[in-house]
Amino acid sequence: MSQQFIPAVFMRGGSSKGVFFHARDLPNEREEVNRILLSVLGSPDPYGRQLDGMGGGISSLSKGVIIGPPTHHEADVDYTFAQVAVDKPVVDWKGNCGNLSSAVGPFAVDEGLVRVADGEALVRIHQVNTRKLIHARFPVRNGRAEVKGDFAIAGVAGTGARIRLDFLSPGGTQTDALLPTGNAVDVLEVEGFGRIRATLVDAANPAVFVAAEDLRLTGAESPDAIEARSDLMALLDRIRRAAGVAMGLAATPEAVGLASPRVALVAGPTAARTLDGEVLDPAGHDITVRMLSMERPHRAVPISGAMGLAVACRIAGSIPHALATQGARPEEIRVAHPSGTLTVGAEVRQDGAGWHADSAVVFRTARRLMQGQVAVNL
Repeated sequence: MSQQFIPAVFMRGGSSKGVFFHARDLPNEREEVNRILLSVLGSPDPYGRQLDGMGGGISSLSKGVIIGPPTHHEADVDYTFAQVAVDKPVVDWKGNCGNLSSAVGPFAVDEGLVRVADGEALVRIHQVNTRKLIHARFPVRNGRAEVKGDFAIAGVAGTGARIRLDFLSPGGTQTDALLPTGNAVDVLEVEGFGRIRATLVDAANPAVFVAAEDLRLTGAESPDAIEARSDLMALLDRIRRAAGVAMGLAATPEAVGLASPRVALVAGPTAARTLDGEVLDPAGHDITVRMLSMERPHRAVPISGAMGLAVACRIAGSIPHALATQGARPEEIRVAHPSGTLTVGAEVRQDGAGWHADSAVVFRTARRLMQGQVAVNL
């Protein structure tokens, strides 16, 4: 037999999709797990389509999730996330996927890992990559996570049951500080460009936020328009790598990983056109973002990136804080992205030791798409 078959579930979580595994069904050796994930997703694919695997050719559709017994005393399950590169033989284990976090609780309930009564369930998730806790709340009917509902999210057709995610103390996932440099604004020296202002935040995942206007952009550009400019893409990657060094994620720009930090262009409210043709009302959001993930413009916004942006908007003196308007509920930030808008709750405070993020809240939907066994090339 030239293939092995491993039990797996294919799930959508928010605006991402990934292959879910029980930890018991995978080997303990990380290199062997990497080999399995690359085969399952269809990477590396020089054509960028992952036709020989379950991936979809973009970062939001090239993900793996491993669920196992809790190793944290305040959690019900452990959740480990793997970001699989599309065109490279790379599996990155350093960050989290906020979107797929929404599918972890329903997976745990449906797989019998957590016993809950009908009604609103609470599943306490230990996010292993970031060493953080996430509380997932969602409806359960007849012992299984409810799928049907009237909640809609930008970038996903239709509606579903609402899932509330509370990310507890999301700051310092990889750097042990919300502001890794201690500054609300840093000036980065970028090769081939010069000096540029940036806000460096580590909340849910490390990210670098740059004002679109500082690169002579509006912030309303489409993902395709950004990707079509090879000079801009190369510059954004150099900014990202310079930020990674400044944040202490690597010693040199070349050593900065593909997944962290993410780089984002931010602007104030704009009348941008979304991917489905809608023109956004500037009065309906507080800030605009175009974020890159795994070296490609995201067609919506990563949830962890949106949480980092919402937190940054609440930090006085930061670039997002200066650009954002204040809505009727200042603790909620309405983020405009290429597929629509997303509201993120962020509780941030400042004391003598600096800035702290107590929590971030988002609402998503999730659905089990397929279950059975996935084939892995031997």
